Amino acid sequence: MRALLVTSVGVTCAAALTLPLATPAASAPAPHSASALPPSTSPASPGAGPPSAQAEATTREAPASDTSETQPRQAESAAEPAGSTQSLPLAPLATPSDRAAGAAAAQALPQRDARPFSLVGVVWDDAEAELHGTVQVRTRATGTTRWSDWQDVETHNAEHAADLGSAEREGRTVRGSTAPLWVGDSDGVEVRVRPEAPDPQDRAATPVPLPEGMRLELVDPGESPGEGPGEGPGENPGAGSAESTGEHSAPEPARGAPAGRAAAVPARFADTPSAATALPEVLTAEIAAASAVNAELAELGATVIPALTQAETLESVNLAPGAKPYIGPRPKIVTRKGWGADEKLREKNFGYSKTVKAAFVHHSATGNNYTCKQAPSVLRSIYRYHVKSSGWRDFGYNFAVDKCGNIYEGRAGGVTKAVLGAHTLGFNTNTMGIAVLGSYTSTNPPAAAVTAVSKLTAWKLGLFGRNPKGKITLVSGGSNKYQAGVKVKMNVISGHRDGFATECPGARLYKKLGKARTSSAKLQGR
Repeated sequence: MRALLVTSVGVTCAAALTLPLATPAASAPAPHSASALPPSTSPASPGAGPPSAQAEATTREAPASDTSETQPRQAESAAEPAGSTQSLPLAPLATPSDRAAGAAAAQALPQRDARPFSLVGVVWDDAEAELHGTVQVRTRATGTTRWSDWQDVETHNAEHAADLGSAEREGRTVRGSTAPLWVGDSDGVEVRVRPEAPDPQDRAATPVPLPEGMRLELVDPGESPGEGPGEGPGENPGAGSAESTGEHSAPEPARGAPAGRAAAVPARFADTPSAATALPEVLTAEIAAASAVNAELAELGATVIPALTQAETLESVNLAPGAKPYIGPRPKIVTRKGWGADEKLREKNFGYSKTVKAAFVHHSATGNNYTCKQAPSVLRSIYRYHVKSSGWRDFGYNFAVDKCGNIYEGRAGGVTKAVLGAHTLGFNTNTMGIAVLGSYTSTNPPAAAVTAVSKLTAWKLGLFGRNPKGKITLVSGGSNKYQAGVKVKMNVISGHRDGFATECPGARLYKKLGKARTSSAKLQGR
């Protein structure tokens, strides 16, 4: 049974405070030691911050014009990059052939200018309605006259969502949505949505109409942490050097940090370039809350949780004498602050399951046309699309991995905890979801990404005593593959398609899961 734990609202007075990035050593609390048992499901701190509905005014009903848009919210500090979502209604596009055949009308948005954006997706009113048809989009690179070819958008996205009947699904205005597609820095767009044609061999078949209230979402991720004008994401999309060289864009922990913990990284100010004179960064209460749940692993406000050796990892979990656990070395993890998550978008409280029994591997289906330097921008775009466009409480996946093998913290709540995600409809409880950024139906996943999945699962599943090569029984919460209440025996490391009839994580990535299981178990010492 799922346990959804929420934090006390009695500490929301913290929202009135600003917290320095690093406290003096004399006043810093002593670091806590982790238990040998699986991490506690009790949150270490509240997920402070107003509900997402209050974070940014969003007009969802179409006004008289066709440009219902959210306005970009100004960043309140150097720690929170601004971003925006433009929400544009689609209109019927009936053709003579459609009328003659009695087919359902297509919908479209004619070619038009837009404020800069980097990710697109289509949403509709009823989250239970399926889009039976095709969605294609073409975009214009910012500041140019160059239009892309038509690109397909993955239409089947309902399986990436909170479970039916869950508080996240029932307590919010959740919308149906396609998968998001990363298109790079763009300022022009055109979209067409065509319904699926009835089977010509079936005379009784009737056309299936498209869902009502369809809108095109154009997401601007804002600037990455530390970027200035002209250094924003979306430049030079598709450069492949990062994939071949295995470059890592994540910042390294500063020297002098306590063992196993990353030192906070000072903010960079344009008028104070000298490190000797730079002031400590001021954190909002929301950022501090999202960071505090990782307090045993890194300093408040850290952008990276540093990697540990296996010996250091075992020491950090404070094992009982004579115990022989199977826990892989902790990998380096870029925190939510490291990739620039706007903590005011998410719902303020954190949700938890009781444990982590299995890991579901996904591909984000956002395309492979991104560089590893752009990965934080891709994450901010997906996060905004999940929350503002789809109506979810937070980023859906627990972790993300880019093509260079960088690992990122996903849904807020603490990387060692059993955070309840929205990644595998019917099997979100007591599992974790890992999204490999990209589309791997017909493209092989980079070896670095598969290795990162092995490292992450060896560590995280090891904290909960799971064997990556083993089997586990899960109870379905209801999906198109298993009815609610059915007990299903699965691999501890499974693909999304194992719990739902879907292409995810793509045929090419799915074929690599056997190797990931073997490598993960080996890293655990099995």
